[in-house]
Amino acid sequence: MTILIKNGHVLDPLTGRDGTCDVLVEGERITRVEENLSEEAEKVIDATGCYVMPGFIDLHVHFRDPGLEYKETLTTGGRAAVRGGVTSVCAMPNTKPIIDNGVKVTEVQNRAKKESLTNVYQLGSVTIGEMGEELSDIRGMAKSGCIGISEDGKSVMNASLYRRGMKIAKEEGMIVFAHCEDITMVEGGVMNADAKAESLGLKGITNSVEDVIVARDILLAKETGVQLHLCHCSTEDSVKMIRVAKAEGLPVTGEVCPHHFTMTTDDITGDDGNFKMNPPLRSQADVDALIQGLKDGTMDVISTDHAPHAEVEKNRSMKLAAFGIVGLETSAALTYTELVDKGILTPMQMAEKMSYNPAKILGLQEKGSVSEGKIADIAIFDPGKEYTIDKETFFSKGKNTPFHGRKVKGDVVCTIVGGKVVYEGGQIID
Repeated sequence: MTILIKNGHVLDPLTGRDGTCDVLVEGERITRVEENLSEEAEKVIDATGCYVMPGFIDLHVHFRDPGLEYKETLTTGGRAAVRGGVTSVCAMPNTKPIIDNGVKVTEVQNRAKKESLTNVYQLGSVTIGEMGEELSDIRGMAKSGCIGISEDGKSVMNASLYRRGMKIAKEEGMIVFAHCEDITMVEGGVMNADAKAESLGLKGITNSVEDVIVARDILLAKETGVQLHLCHCSTEDSVKMIRVAKAEGLPVTGEVCPHHFTMTTDDITGDDGNFKMNPPLRSQADVDALIQGLKDGTMDVISTDHAPHAEVEKNRSMKLAAFGIVGLETSAALTYTELVDKGILTPMQMAEKMSYNPAKILGLQEKGSVSEGKIADIAIFDPGKEYTIDKETFFSKGKNTPFHGRKVKGDVVCTIVGGKVVYEGGQIID
């Protein structure tokens, strides 16, 4: 199929293109990016007033499939992704069963090609069953096309075992996605350790729960040479440590989630499970550090940690609720509203954090760019559209968000994956 995108403002971090251009897509590839193209096409999209960006790449999602399909499936997760302009995702392995060998990786990725509208890169666990006792078949997963390993949802507390896993990952050219949480220090905490927690009668989680493991994992990456990606960073000291690691030339990158740069613990309105996430919402000082890290390039990526749950698991006290927040359908709007519209990031930097940098980290040379010869994964984003987030309109099975009712500016109006329009005008196109 041929698609001609007319009059859009193209943002391409690879080439530096930042202006009005037309984009011609033929088959699965972008073939021309020029002004005033007049080629005939089977579909013409008028992108006047919109940004034409490389499709967003989310390095951190939970699709819950296999085994927890009541929370999310490859199909519903894929629909939520393309609604948010996300054309590729890294799916965390804490499904049921845990993805800990090559056969399981292959099964999910083969199913995803048939069932999901977005590209799914299935990650594998570091240890068998995420039990922290014995390494998973990391080499077997690598042979099956797995690009990275993660113990997301928990940390590998045995540093010696983790180091051995890192060494194998390094040998296989894999990335280690680190969930930084010292589980021995959580002690039943459900939100940030501060005055708000005390006022609600809830146990707190200190910054050191994250910071101790960030420090450890950076040191292990320094020793092993493995590419380390630090997931959902939430503290001021995490940013400082990543900044030092980069100054030393270590292969370390970091991500920030929209909820962590948008809300603080002071925004928690009460003992509501929809505010329970891991790591928790932090202080204003932490938020300021995260935003500065995004602005100066210390923090490379904006990811969602999309973590859907059933309503019965979230609509309860934080003491009993599951950790997690959905984010695929709100990430672009929150990023634009909180960072771009306020002049903290440029629109080009938004494209870098949400697409170009993730593509570089994953080694996806044919993605993350709106330029000739690249795969036609494209998000068309209207920066002028204002609306109120309504969780009941989500394509995700998960409705667990504290952003319900929040006014935002900017919305994805069309998503193209591999040269096929899969979302347009509020509708999924299967």
